[in-house]
Amino acid sequence: LSSPSGLTHESHKKDVEQVYLRCSEGSIEWMYPTGALIVNLRPNTSPASYKHLTVCIKPFKDSAGANIYLEKTGELKLLVRDGDRSPSKVYCFGYDQGGLFIEATPQQDISRKITGFQYELMSKGIASDLHRVSAPCRPCSDTEVLLAVCTSDFVIRGSIQDVTNEAEEQESIIHVSVNKLYRQKSKVFQLMGESGNWRGQIKTLLECGVKPGDGDFLFTGRMHFGEARLGCAPRFKDFQRMYREAKDKGLNPCEIGPD
Repeated sequence: LSSPSGLTHESHKKDVEQVYLRCSEGSIEWMYPTGALIVNLRPNTSPASYKHLTVCIKPFKDSAGANIYLEKTGELKLLVRDGDRSPSKVYCFGYDQGGLFIEATPQQDISRKITGFQYELMSKGIASDLHRVSAPCRPCSDTEVLLAVCTSDFVIRGSIQDVTNEAEEQESIIHVSVNKLYRQKSKVFQLMGESGNWRGQIKTLLECGVKPGDGDFLFTGRMHFGEARLGCAPRFKDFQRMYREAKDKGLNPCEIGPD
């Protein structure tokens, strides 16, 4: 978490401050913005891998006081306009497309303004999975499912208890009862109460039209800004068939107990 403050530059409103971020994910909060802020993302990876990275930012819901630009060799491209209110909107760009230039907008009272956002760096392959523009709701192929089992941040067998649709955010929240937890990167799925049941929530696009239904599914997906995002989710009996067929042929990319 980086938290620069514009009040330290009150006498120099045209100042440009530089911030260097080494982590692959985190957040930045610019309090009382004045002048401009250059955000330099310098992950602890080889510079040769930079071209394979995607940067995503998610502005805080109450972020205000500055425009956020993508800057490369002096050219600015507006990314987030001050005052934009798009809940949960995420802005992504290739690491090699430029850096972030945040410019404060004129304010009568800067003490009431805080510009902030979360950021994540990820491989372009993972980013494209999370933000599939073409056919984001299409079912996964057998090969994609088997690969997702090996590479996803979470893999669970469970059933859909309920689905909550959030029209404003254009998202659906899938409330999942977990029968078997194969893997989770973060503690999204937790033991609830004395019943001994594991439960959790997974988000997906509203347009996918997910509805509650009977039967077990294999849920896979990625963690994105602290939330579980749905990837491949075949019916569990279909996953069992795929896995056994691949294992018989020696083509399963990793071992997992499908029962």
